[in-house]
Amino acid sequence: MEALMHKKDLTAFLKTLQLLPGEITACKTIPAQEAEPGPWPQINPQLTKVLKELGIKELYLHQTKAINMALAKKNVVVVTPTASGKTLCYNVPVIHSILEDQSSRALYIFPTKALSQDQLAEINAITNEIDMPISTCTYDGDTPPDMRAKVRAAGHVVVTNPDMLHIGILPHHTKWIKLFENLRYVVIDELHTYKGVFGSHMSNVIRRLKRICSFYGSNPTFILCSATISNPVELAESLIENHVELVANSSAPRAEKHVFIYNPPLINKNLGIRASSLAASADIAAQAIANGISTIVFTRSRLNVELLLTYIRENLKKLRVDENLVSGYRGGYLPKERRKIEKNLKSGKILGVVSTNALELGIDIGSLSLAVIHGYPGSISSAWQQIGRAGRRSGHSAAILVASSAPLDQFIATKPNYFFGGSPELARINPNNLYIYVDHVKCSAFELPFAQDESFGITDPKEVLEYLAQYEVLHFAGSRYFWQSDSFPAQDMSLRSATNENYAVIDVTEGHKPRVIGEVDRPSAPMLIHPEAIYFHDGKSYQVIELDTKGMRCYVKSVSVDYYTDADMATHLKVLDIFTEKSNWGLGEVLLTFRPTVYKKIKLMTHENVGYGHIHMDEDEMHTTACWIKLEKKFTDILGEECLSSGLLGISHLFRAIAPLFLMCDRGDIRVHSMVRDPMFSAPTIYIADNVPGGVGLADGAFALKEKLIDAAFEAIESCPCSDGCPACTGAFGATMNAKGPTMALLEILRSQEDLK
Repeated sequence: MEALMHKKDLTAFLKTLQLLPGEITACKTIPAQEAEPGPWPQINPQLTKVLKELGIKELYLHQTKAINMALAKKNVVVVTPTASGKTLCYNVPVIHSILEDQSSRALYIFPTKALSQDQLAEINAITNEIDMPISTCTYDGDTPPDMRAKVRAAGHVVVTNPDMLHIGILPHHTKWIKLFENLRYVVIDELHTYKGVFGSHMSNVIRRLKRICSFYGSNPTFILCSATISNPVELAESLIENHVELVANSSAPRAEKHVFIYNPPLINKNLGIRASSLAASADIAAQAIANGISTIVFTRSRLNVELLLTYIRENLKKLRVDENLVSGYRGGYLPKERRKIEKNLKSGKILGVVSTNALELGIDIGSLSLAVIHGYPGSISSAWQQIGRAGRRSGHSAAILVASSAPLDQFIATKPNYFFGGSPELARINPNNLYIYVDHVKCSAFELPFAQDESFGITDPKEVLEYLAQYEVLHFAGSRYFWQSDSFPAQDMSLRSATNENYAVIDVTEGHKPRVIGEVDRPSAPMLIHPEAIYFHDGKSYQVIELDTKGMRCYVKSVSVDYYTDADMATHLKVLDIFTEKSNWGLGEVLLTFRPTVYKKIKLMTHENVGYGHIHMDEDEMHTTACWIKLEKKFTDILGEECLSSGLLGISHLFRAIAPLFLMCDRGDIRVHSMVRDPMFSAPTIYIADNVPGGVGLADGAFALKEKLIDAAFEAIESCPCSDGCPACTGAFGATMNAKGPTMALLEILRSQEDLK
């Protein structure tokens, strides 16, 4: 785009997108919508008066429905778009209950501390205008020690996060008697973030919470809020293990919004490589800011935040515009820095911000006109959260998703119906994953002794309790199980991983004392911190010089390199138990054995392969769940072993790329493995396995969505512009094997099988 001589409004600026060298593959206009008011619920008159004085003259219909359900002690999940007023759906019943009964308490759970702070300001805006004193407090890692006792004793509304609930509140419930005796409401916001391992942990945290509430005689009502996913009721009910009512149709007003998908130009058709999406995002954002358009740029990694910020500022300097009009915002910035950035955005002192998903959730940063999303953020709900950051209050707004060369980005760019249609995403959790479940039973036993016939949520923990007693973690006496270990179980347990076995990454660069700079979970370690790997932390590069697998330590030194490493894994899979079979598909327990073999050196920015090295590490193994698809033996004779092998490789790559779109997970959360002659079934077989010990439901989800996976894989390869296969459709190795033809042939066969329809 050429430098613009005169500032343009948003409509005029959007017309200049046609000048970009790539292609606008989709443009959807979301029309403006009038508000649909609902009647005022039967709430305390003082609360109604304060809301009206604050400018809330009427509620939207979906708010009225949700509030009435909560007041009737019905668990409710509210699934409406960003800026549709979900906050009032829980603030109104909570404040009403406190006005009616001063002893009433509420617990608000938000996934991030920043969101907790913002939501505290929302409820304080109401409570500050009410005559009766209502104490609202955050309780997290930043809460000063002298404030903690006050929060425990007098907090009507306690705002916290899952980690603090797990480690700081539940194990110390005897200090929170007033909260648990009088807990009327539990609010769980951003429900869609509780998926996979994190969601499986969270469900067990809720089991522990409900067990403590029962001990103190309370039975709270749950109010849950979520971005759009296809199974909100299923996820909510899996999380709290109770029936929930659904409120899904937004009746809030909205201004017109334009959403574009931009695909940078192809620079190598055979390899499927496109021009840098990073540079394209920076260019679009700089042009917008230079034209006075308030802009937010999202990217997935901390490193990319710093790169984009640098590129945008360089572009602004070229346009002779103040480079300080844009700022970065990510984890790692000090809280004071983040608060200052939020304030400057609201006041208009800065016009642009570059962020990871730290600003994706409902933090109030004022009204922005444009959202630029660098690369598909990993889930459709996440993408729409980011799109919703533009035009939150009112006014015409726009969002531009800039696709990268990654396979899933290209799938969405070429098949935008998957993005703009109803969300295909299923959020999956498995609270009964044995690794996760046992840890939470231990935590719960520490909190309260278990009776011999007591349940844990909807499960019977008897076998686990007996096992823990056998190994003297618990002591059985008088028909109850008592905690007897010296340890404090919650403090050694992360809610973000299935097991607690993390490698400590230790910087041993000469010239300063060794220091721990990070952690890597055990399943990810072979790919990320093998010897000679390049490890990135806070924008700096380190090289792994030693991996101590027994001591769970990784030693790194600071290096200056212009490449990163990408490891290849040799995987062997053995089926241990078959849970269910349907035609040529199956689901069951498997043993994965894997060992990294070689790594590639990939140049930053250009992604060229500039070398490789061998990895010498022992095999590791993992029990997990997998689904599989078997092909008839005759295909080996029809296609030939070489063609069949390349076709299986192509389908595996497509499944690995596309399954996260449906399973609402990261690419690294699943493993896809294929064998021309599978020893279990004596037939060509493709497996999709959870890359988590014990599994968290991703394989189950893939099994449920098998027809959609095959259709989407075929659409992806059919629409790819390459002739014989490329990294975007059949993968890097598939491209060298001319795998496109065999892959399409196999997919055609799978699609045509009647029992899949």
